[in-house]
Amino acid sequence: MSDWFRQAADGRITLTLHIQPGAKKTQFAGLHGDALKIRLAAPPVDGKANEALIKFVAETLKLPKSAVTLKSGQTSRRKVLEVQGATPSSVEAFGTAV
Repeated sequence: MSDWFRQAADGRITLTLHIQPGAKKTQFAGLHGDALKIRLAAPPVDGKANEALIKFVAETLKLPKSAVTLKSGQTSRRKVLEVQGATPSSVEAFGTAV
């Protein structure tokens, strides 16, 4: 498994992400230390970047938005998301979509 995601015993997967808000388009940008870097087109105001991130991750993993929860980093570029209903192989593919 990669450093940027972990699977808990209950099946939930935790993602460690580095976010670059205000980019030209939303896309993966490779690894940033122990985190997966994602560029977001949304601005970092009023929670728009967090909403865009959750939507992007959910759509990429083909899950409902309710399956993705922001656990930490509400106002930081470093964020931790919790994902329910995804398999480690789908998350690994998610990270290699760079």
